[in-house]
Amino acid sequence: MNPSASGWIDKFGSLDAKNKNGYLSFESLYEDLKATGFIYGFNLYSPDFIETEHKLHDDEKAKLNLLNALYQTYALEKGSQDFERFIEIVFQFYQKLDVGKVSFLQKIISGKKTSAQLEKLLDSRIHIADNVFSKTFTSLVTNGLLCIDVLTFRRFLSESRDILGFAQELEYATIGLALQSLEAKEPHKKDKKLAHILEASLSFVDHTPTYSETQTGINLERFGKSEKTYLLDMACLTVWEDQALKYAETARIHTIGRELGFGKETTRDSLFWVGKFFAEHKEDIPHYKDHNLATQFYDNMSKMVNRLIKRNSKRLLKELSESKELLYLLTQSTLRDLDAEEKKKIQKQLLDIFKSIPSLAIFMLPGGAVLLPIFIKLIPKLLPSAFDDNRIEDD
Repeated sequence: MNPSASGWIDKFGSLDAKNKNGYLSFESLYEDLKATGFIYGFNLYSPDFIETEHKLHDDEKAKLNLLNALYQTYALEKGSQDFERFIEIVFQFYQKLDVGKVSFLQKIISGKKTSAQLEKLLDSRIHIADNVFSKTFTSLVTNGLLCIDVLTFRRFLSESRDILGFAQELEYATIGLALQSLEAKEPHKKDKKLAHILEASLSFVDHTPTYSETQTGINLERFGKSEKTYLLDMACLTVWEDQALKYAETARIHTIGRELGFGKETTRDSLFWVGKFFAEHKEDIPHYKDHNLATQFYDNMSKMVNRLIKRNSKRLLKELSESKELLYLLTQSTLRDLDAEEKKKIQKQLLDIFKSIPSLAIFMLPGGAVLLPIFIKLIPKLLPSAFDDNRIEDD
């Protein structure tokens, strides 16, 4: 089959109908997705029952693995292999995730829901610049966040209530734990800036546990074992570099593992498998050979926050112009380290602004506060007029 030509989903359905190697549990499906690289964001293999006409590109393998993961999840949860019904359910799922605004989904999901339309939807899901769960979000660890589609779809099949909220919480919990994992990394020359920003980010996050939070400050109340396994794997992926882990990094991962409810052996296994994956495939992953994963993680988040500031520049200028103290503190943050009280003032006043601008709601969601330091670092550069016109000069 050719996943870049029309009709590939129907072909997938016909091939899977002949596939007698189904899954007995979601856990076994997840382990296979990990082996293909899908969980880690590096799609090295496609489903073994698929014979292709040419060597597949990464995006083609990602589409195949995403479709297969969604379908196998449906088959497991519903005990059915009705492929046409599956297509209908997938459309319902993505409709639930759409916020109802103008988007690629509105253009695709119209009229009869056919496999041809699903082809367009999945193609858009792989290529779209903004994540379907939150229109401001890009993939932070390549396509690693695609697994959130699968985990959320599984939840949708049993409980469709507030599925968008569930997806957002899982997305931001993933990012929040990944950032906390990076905090433990020893600073190298190529990521000193990253280490500094991550240290600052944690000082802006309220780590006071509540009834629904753990010591990581991440809300885990709605997540089951599968979601927590994914969170642990992504945390391990984030700290993995050069096939070596320092003691502090390992200790931090074990702390996260405990907070997720896992024993030492499970956490060690997660570290082992991410190490094994990269040891076996590092020559097959150009991104891994050429880039520092942690640095790319930070760079991609900076681009996302940069875009948010630019898109909302007029509203931000208006809101900032009404807060002399906030402007002063933001300016001072570019000149010196702020004390704890000043940081709290900035956090409180910025969150008040974000409440008034819907497209900045990302900072209000679980894990979103860890992006505040990047926002604080970028905003004087991207909106210089606000700071030039309102700068409070020292006497």
